[in-house]
Formats: sequence, C-alpha cells, structure tokens
Amino acid sequence: MSQVLDAPPRPAAAQQPAPTPAELAARHGLSVSNARPSLPVYIRQLWARRHFISAFATAKLTSQYSQAKLGQIWQVMTPLLNAAVYYLIFGLLMGTSRGVPDYIPFLVTGVFVFTFTQSSVLVGTRAISGNLGLVRALHFPRAALPVAFCLQQLQQLLFSMTALVVILFAFGIPLSASWLLVLPVLALQFVFNTGLAMIMARIGSKVPDIAQLMPFVLRTWMYTSGVMFSLDQMLKGHDVPHLVRAALECNPAAVYLDLMRFALIDSFHANHLPPHVWAWALGWALLAGVGGFIYFWKAEETYGRG
Repeated sequence: MSQVLDAPPRPAAAQQPAPTPAELAARHGLSVSNARPSLPVYIRQLWARRHFISAFATAKLTSQYSQAKLGQIWQVMTPLLNAAVYYLIFGLLMGTSRGVPDYIPFLVTGVFVFTFTQSSVLVGTRAISGNLGLVRALHFPRAALPVAFCLQQLQQLLFSMTALVVILFAFGIPLSASWLLVLPVLALQFVFNTGLAMIMARIGSKVPDIAQLMPFVLRTWMYTSGVMFSLDQMLKGHDVPHLVRAALECNPAAVYLDLMRFALIDSFHANHLPPHVWAWALGWALLAGVGGFIYFWKAEETYGRG
C-alpha cells in the first residue's frame, strides 16, 4: 500500500499543438478566396471576360449623359467647348497661334487627343475604389475594370472625332492617305492609357485621396505637352537646356499629339516631329502597358479588402 502511494506520478501525455489555419485548409481541401492566379492564367481569364468588358464600357458610355437633355451630344460639345476656351485665352489673348499653320485644327486635335489620356487616368484612379460593391460581389479579374473604363474613353473619342473631321474639312484640309496613321497612333495611345490607368487604379484603391490630386497633376501635364501651342515654336529662340528640351519632346502625351497632328493635318510636316518619334510612341506604350498590367496584377488579391 505504501509502495503505491509513494510511486511517482505518471507524466501527463504531451499535448499536440493545435493545427494552423493553413494546415486545416490543406486537410479539408480549401483554398484562399480570390487568390492571385499566375500571370498566364490571369491573362486568359481577362480574355474570357472580353464580352463583359465591351458591354460594360458601352453601358457606361450610354449612361454618362442619360440625365442631360442633349444626351450624347455632350460627348462632342464638351471637348469643343474646351477648345473654344483655349483658343480665346491662348490663341487670341496670348498669341500662341502665331507661326502655327491651321491653328484651330491644330488646337482641336490636341484637345481631343489629350482629353483621351486625361479622362483615362481620371477614371482609372477610381476604377477600384469607386466600384467596391461590384468588386466585392463578383469574382472576376479586377483588371477588367480599368480596361473597360479606358475602352469607354476610346469609344467617346471615336464618337467625338466626327466633329474633328468636320473641322478639318471646314478649314480646307483634304482627306489623305496619312489619315490611316490614326489607327496605329490610337492603338499605341490606348495601350499607354490603359497601363497608366491600371497603375493609378492600384494606387487609388489604397489611397483614395489621390483622386483629388490628379486633376492638378494632369493640368500641369497638359501645359507641358503642347496642347494649346507648338512646343517647337515656344522653344525657338530660347536658351533651353538640352535635357529640358529632350524631356518636353519625349513627353508621352506630346509624342501622341504630334503623331496625330502629323496624320491629320497636312501642314504639320515630318520636320515638326521629334527624332525617333515612332520608337518613343511604341516604347511608352510597352513600358506603361506591360509594366502597368503587371503592377496591377501583383495586388489582385487585395482589391476590395479592408
């Protein structure tokens, strides 16, 4: 009896540590909700939603002016009114039209083309933060949103360019084979705009206040892109450092503006174009398009959370 009482207590059985959430998920065959797929899979998923992207862009364009009495006419009137204001201030009061042949077609082309980039960046900034209900309710590649918004802006530009063609004919600019260059220029600019919109969409999803800052940034960009004046004429006769001149000429907005003017306006000759302008146009499109897409894709699983 004493031997039983004096026996040392048995050691308690070692307790197994509780399984981690990752181990439980693996045990029951669960996967992370909305996990980021590989880049090739993501591209295939995005391509599979191409009809949704097109329909979404068209629906947004149709509803944009649905409450206005003039409706879709504002798609043409808005850039034309902007061009009229710029012509009054810069063309007449500041005299930037001097030395620029066909100044009104020159100005209207610049306003229309830059507005395409400007609007794409602005809608891209709110592509995620302004559509959180859709992002949280449905599972789809989030890149579909900035792509759709940029496609909407492209559709609006094509609709508005009917007015540009009328202006070109009204000022005696004939239809020529160079107008076919509009297609590759718009394709490159669309890729550039979409990449830039994806970059801003990711930033805007985390820092919504960036949307309040972007109008000031874009306005500064417009003034340095030669929308209302010829950069070549403004720099002529001034001792501008070579680095500054090169930066102004290689500015992506100025590159696409110059190429569009070269395609449409017969008085805008090749000698008005900066060196290697097509290479710059292609380079900017690839840099922004590919880089912006990868940058956006890397944060795919974070959109709509928090």
